[in-house]
Amino acid sequence: MAAPSAARALCAAAAGAPRLGVPRRPRSAPATAPRGAAPPPAAGRGSREVPPPPPPPPPPSAPPRGAERGPPPAVDFGDTREAFRSKSSAELLRGLVVLGLCAVGPLVEHNRELLQLCQRVLGQALFERLMKMTFYGQFVAGEDQEAIKPLIRRNQAFGVGAVLDYGVEEDLSPEEAERKELDSCTSAAEKMGGAEKREKQYRAHRGFGDRRGGVISARTYFYADEAKCDQHMETFLRCIDASSGSSEDGFSAIKLTALGRPQFLLQFSEVLVKWRRFFHQMAAEQGQAGRAALEMKLEAEKLQEALANLGIATKAESQHWFTGENLGVSGTVDLLDWNSLIDSRTKISKLLLVPNMQTGQLEPLLSRFTEEEDLQMKRMLQRMDVLAKRATEKGVRLMVDAEQSYFQPAISRLTLEMQRRFNRNRAIIFNTYQCYLKEAYDNVTVDVELSRREGWHFGTKLVRGAYMEQERERAAQIGYEDPINPTYEKTNEMYHRCLDYILEEIKHSRKANLMVASHNEDTVKFTLRRMMELGIHPSEKKVCFGQLLGMCDQITFPLGQAGFPVYKYVPYGPVKEVLPYLSRRAQENRGFVQRANRERDLLWREVKRRLLAGSFFSPNH
Repeated sequence: MAAPSAARALCAAAAGAPRLGVPRRPRSAPATAPRGAAPPPAAGRGSREVPPPPPPPPPPSAPPRGAERGPPPAVDFGDTREAFRSKSSAELLRGLVVLGLCAVGPLVEHNRELLQLCQRVLGQALFERLMKMTFYGQFVAGEDQEAIKPLIRRNQAFGVGAVLDYGVEEDLSPEEAERKELDSCTSAAEKMGGAEKREKQYRAHRGFGDRRGGVISARTYFYADEAKCDQHMETFLRCIDASSGSSEDGFSAIKLTALGRPQFLLQFSEVLVKWRRFFHQMAAEQGQAGRAALEMKLEAEKLQEALANLGIATKAESQHWFTGENLGVSGTVDLLDWNSLIDSRTKISKLLLVPNMQTGQLEPLLSRFTEEEDLQMKRMLQRMDVLAKRATEKGVRLMVDAEQSYFQPAISRLTLEMQRRFNRNRAIIFNTYQCYLKEAYDNVTVDVELSRREGWHFGTKLVRGAYMEQERERAAQIGYEDPINPTYEKTNEMYHRCLDYILEEIKHSRKANLMVASHNEDTVKFTLRRMMELGIHPSEKKVCFGQLLGMCDQITFPLGQAGFPVYKYVPYGPVKEVLPYLSRRAQENRGFVQRANRERDLLWREVKRRLLAGSFFSPNH
């Protein structure tokens, strides 16, 4: 068993951290965010056979920063002529048909079985033609990098960029998915016994092995072997190249579960959560329970005494850990200082022991790895490095998607490490924050503070989250605290709170970069209002917006034509291999009935306007 080297590699990749005790810059408190409202609608996107209407004049080019700028133009999300200028009449009708079918409950519930039946009855060629005329044509850009270029160019003419995402998934049976997940999330040591020592949340569980259940807007990868991970990396590299070649200032999306064995993400997430929990427990003992994460500051002397009393480190050893340049001045340790200790510069063998407050016993943070597991983990980190370097070379921004809460602490930390290396001059690596998580605000504020202290560019995508139903059911059945906010309204409130904090940071430093990834019209309007109040001009390109292809065009295109940076998440891939993605799009549109109804209403209004104006069959609308 070759454990220590794996622990060192994982911890080193995870930490390389800020200097302890660096002075904190005060910042203004964020404005109180309003409660969010119900989500808005979505709109259609077009078939490539219909010639596109002529594009509008491009938005005015941005003056240099510091030059006199007028206020940004107003954006009207109810003006159907402007919202659907990019759409042919055939595309409007297709959007109406697809969204109408998504509203039929039995069709959506049994969509996988119906798609398989259509394939058998029609044959593959006819089935693919039918899909391209309907669901595939609505939600997927094309089969490969060449096929998607016309759509990307047309969207660019209307001020809309692209986040490229290869939408292919393995079509595994639930049984096969569960078998793969249980095998890849369990270490060799645990298979010999001892998995019960791990916390329930961070163990693989039968019944939740198929991570596709109860999920919207997210692709799922299952580990097969290292060769498959290399294939996924090559796919992501081609996606980065395609984004560079077809879209100016574009994004490419990746998932870390595609790049390695998920066992490491589970174990490392458990390490990070235990370490942070230990900090909060010691803060509570110093009378700081209930404070916000960044407001907790442990007195260094009391901390060293506590570590000595718990048997984790003698006072002399912990004195060596707390040798930051300014620690003697402040005499305190905050959460960022504490996180920096998970680092190869410290005596890891002792540091990776924390007390179990129930039993009073010291427990290791990391399980032992075999030599093969050690190599697998290092390969995962190497694949991340290869992708980040290619994105930097090509000038493409790399969006690391969020995943389940039991993987997410590790995903966020590894993404943060890439940001520290590659975001020195501009934001290349973007992390994703799920605002349905109770801890979302603490996560955002801690990471923004780290970027501020170290001077790199903070890049983030804010989402509400794609795994709510699955997360709630797993927590209830396995028996741990539900990580999700209790209501949709609380999630909206959390989203606006995190959003406002980052907008305030942009106002202060201009080193933060934000994608508001939302189909919620009220959230977009809130962002536009706060940008104006804070003096953040769209020409600075610090704030951008994102929606899925085929949904909410009445939000995307008015923003683009008004000069705001806005992007479509553009999936592509062969018809047969993107069926799981299409299945989720149908389920998502059915799940957000109010938004889908508004979108259908806007589409009908535009169809009727064109009929009455006599422009329904004209390329000029």
